[in-house]
Amino acid sequence: MDGENIMISVEKALETILADCRPLGFEKVNILEASGRVMGEDVIAQRDIPPAPNSAKDGYAVRSSDTKGANSRNPLELKVIETIAAGSLPRKTVNKGQAARIMTGAMIPKGADAVVLREEAEEKDKTVMIKTPVLQGVEVRFAGEDVKKGELVIQKGSVLRPGHIGMLAALGKAFVTVYQKPRVAILCTGDELVELETDPPPGKIVNSNSYSLAAQVRECGGVPILLGIGRDSRSDLAEKFQVAGRADVVLSSGGVSVGDYDFVKDVMADLGNAMHFWKVAMRPGKPMAFGSVNGVPLFGLPGNPVAVMVSFEQLVRPYLLKMQGHTQIFRQIFKAVSAQSIRKETGFKHFMRGVVKKEKDRYVVYLTGEQGSGILKSMVEANAFMVLDENVSSVKKGDEVVVQMLDETILRTDLPGFG
Repeated sequence: MDGENIMISVEKALETILADCRPLGFEKVNILEASGRVMGEDVIAQRDIPPAPNSAKDGYAVRSSDTKGANSRNPLELKVIETIAAGSLPRKTVNKGQAARIMTGAMIPKGADAVVLREEAEEKDKTVMIKTPVLQGVEVRFAGEDVKKGELVIQKGSVLRPGHIGMLAALGKAFVTVYQKPRVAILCTGDELVELETDPPPGKIVNSNSYSLAAQVRECGGVPILLGIGRDSRSDLAEKFQVAGRADVVLSSGGVSVGDYDFVKDVMADLGNAMHFWKVAMRPGKPMAFGSVNGVPLFGLPGNPVAVMVSFEQLVRPYLLKMQGHTQIFRQIFKAVSAQSIRKETGFKHFMRGVVKKEKDRYVVYLTGEQGSGILKSMVEANAFMVLDENVSSVKKGDEVVVQMLDETILRTDLPGFG
């Protein structure tokens, strides 16, 4: 659509962006590289885990019926017929009046149906004195107790956590099919930019946006490709965008406002590519374009350091997660109490940087100081955004507001036994 003079809501922008998003294909990776990825296949157990009954503790494998009536004053005596170490096979059958010394994880011998803990028995020569009775199955891990052959263990679409990785190893799967990671080309534009480790001369600033964006891309599972700095000329930007079009997604920073040298949207038009919108009713982040270059999605982000990070969080991150097969693509949102009074401009949804803390029985959000779109320190100290809708003009100290978490600091401290 032609969005030259139309400013759309954050919700409409997100709807437009996600409607255009399709998950990438699949790839096979080593399970050590699969953590955090989304499964592209169902995993069916090809064997029982454990494959045979084994001992849960060090002790003595016995027939439970032989221990009936045992106590510390009148222990029962059983003959020890062998020692079974973990990884070795039992050689003998446990018959009436017999026991086998057994280690944790070792296979239960035939005839035995329980394990007496080592500390509840006393061994003398080749006999063991049982001081307490045990029931059938005590301290025995049964075949298939964890996983049964033919069982669906991990479903397609699952996000792989360390427990999944351990289970895949237990099942003997060294490689699994997962959704691909998007390759994300990052281009920051502006003649005022210089690269890292450069002492910027007057009028110049160090290009920080490439690196904050690369970190955000990595944090949500993508692979950043830094293309350096694009100069404020149509020809240079057109050349850079042609190269960037080899990626799965293109992110540019700067050049989407209304200045004399803001050429990103013009270059997109020159290349004959679609642009769905370039103004979003949000602060910071109003100059935000979305379109494509040769069929590759392009996000034209603002140039100010905070605006670029806020825009990424709200509009790019959900897109990249959806590309990787994720279904949970949004940050945690809940209510908190504002620690201060705030005034804001109406007509724009504001994403104010804050710190959420749990204080007694409520959550409180504190702003991280100055909120200008160039104050990068406001993002450094933040663990959340305070989200204020378009029609809100002011917030009083103590008012309830919506907060959008940027990390799991509150999740970690809000569990029983913490905080």
